[in-house]
Amino acid sequence: MTDVNLTSQSGIVDFATAAAEVTLSAPADDRLLAGSPQHRTSNVFSDEGGKFFSGIWESTPGKWRIRYSENEFCHMTAGRVRITQVNGTVREFSAGDTFVIPAGFEGTWEVLEAARKLYVIYEP
Repeated sequence: MTDVNLTSQSGIVDFATAAAEVTLSAPADDRLLAGSPQHRTSNVFSDEGGKFFSGIWESTPGKWRIRYSENEFCHMTAGRVRITQVNGTVREFSAGDTFVIPAGFEGTWEVLEAARKLYVIYEP
């Protein structure tokens, strides 16, 4: 992720007023399991070292395989998702829920209802 680097502002980055490039994407074909989810990412902050990112992510319904090399803090602001760990453990999250996905996590991410989350990512 290198959409925007706002560290030059030398101050607080307010998500409500920060300018951010919007990136549109979709899961790679080899990861897609169901539907045709479309993602919209607004990376609001990136550090100069390229290891820390935060912003807003949105997705339409669908399901795809995931493998995390980064640690991600998520706060759901809309919708509903189901995350299934490779060992079969299933968790559902909806608006108001907050969770962390650690580096090394493998499984599936399924958007059940159009979703929106705030994210903070640290890549070790």
